[in-house]
Amino acid sequence: MIGGTNPLPSLLLPPSPGRRLAPVPALCAPDPGAAPRAPAAQSPVPEDPGPAQRPEETPRSQALRASSQLSRWSRARALRSGRRLGRAALSAPMTKSPPSLSEGSAAVVSAVAVEEDGGDDDVCLAERDAAAGKAIYMVSDGTGWTAEHSVNAALGQFEHCLVDSGCAVNTHLFSGIDDMDRLLEIIKQAAKEGALVLYTLADPSMAEATKKACDLWGVPSTDVLGPTIEAIASHIGVAPSGIPRSSPSRKNQLSEDYFQRIEAIDFTIKQDDGAQPQNLNRADIVLVGVSRTGKTPLSIYLAQKGYKVANVPIVMGVDLPKALFEINQDKIFGLTINPVVLQAIRKTRAKALGFYGHKNNYAEMEHVRQELDHANRIFAQNPMWPVIEVTGKAIEETAAVVVRIHHDRKQKCSMPRISKRY
Repeated sequence: MIGGTNPLPSLLLPPSPGRRLAPVPALCAPDPGAAPRAPAAQSPVPEDPGPAQRPEETPRSQALRASSQLSRWSRARALRSGRRLGRAALSAPMTKSPPSLSEGSAAVVSAVAVEEDGGDDDVCLAERDAAAGKAIYMVSDGTGWTAEHSVNAALGQFEHCLVDSGCAVNTHLFSGIDDMDRLLEIIKQAAKEGALVLYTLADPSMAEATKKACDLWGVPSTDVLGPTIEAIASHIGVAPSGIPRSSPSRKNQLSEDYFQRIEAIDFTIKQDDGAQPQNLNRADIVLVGVSRTGKTPLSIYLAQKGYKVANVPIVMGVDLPKALFEINQDKIFGLTINPVVLQAIRKTRAKALGFYGHKNNYAEMEHVRQELDHANRIFAQNPMWPVIEVTGKAIEETAAVVVRIHHDRKQKCSMPRISKRY
């Protein structure tokens, strides 16, 4: 790994003018419809006096996977705007770096492979895809959850622009990047595609090397994790360990919080859809609402954060369990939704189950409105239940409202004793 005294070797040079990085074979496959081209003349290269092929020089592949959540996010907006996004590059092989430059220092890439610029015919599929939108590379030494969700939240501030064909983005997540070879290969690819690099690297030397390499090759970059770590270290007066959370060297990975989350998930699954109402008093949060208001996915999301959640459906003609009114009412949250949106969701659900079009009023607008009116009357009779409007909200947004209110009530903050919608 790169040390602090010599973070980047002098041989690690940016591509010279008029030349470009060698295309990665998996990304730059030749166009099957294009006519074959004669090989370009090359200068004679002295043969390697060593063995013809060393086992340790066998090329190894580096999986570069696209972020599924952000790709769907970008694709949905692309379809809404009437344009078409190409498929993102999913993999790219890379070659192993030469031996260490000096004894005691980690091996790094010693030179950048270049080739003569062959014109527009050499533009590969990945480059044509990149032309459809700006590329954003997210690099992490762990799972990439922090980087992915940070970028997702940031892209929400550009929704007014991303629906436009002139402001598209292609996001790629590179997780588990724990050695310098793989890191530099990604930065080389980013330099070729003109991508923005956002990284969350706990190892200070890896983060410093990323910044220096990006500066050297003219790649715009931002350290997502570093400023927060520095601020916390300065505040509490303790130096950070520099070890990624996913590292096997971390001790006590199975902490008390881990077992608490596992217990919460197990409880939430067993309490789904009104099951076992006798256990409602053990729940931290109880969600109440008509069918298809997102009670189950919201419950599972909250359970992953350590909250024991139960959800109870509101069905016309079926009384709510008595235990619901016997527990602490501060735990209960009502969910409601726009009737038009609910009808569309129920139609899709009915088609998936195969009973849409039969004699069933599950997805009929009149029945949907009656159910929502029935739920609203129950909410009005129980003014201590906050009612959350889930229309147009992501699960994370609804969960944030629930957690904030739950925390305020647990801390004995003053809350209005009348029904309030969020």
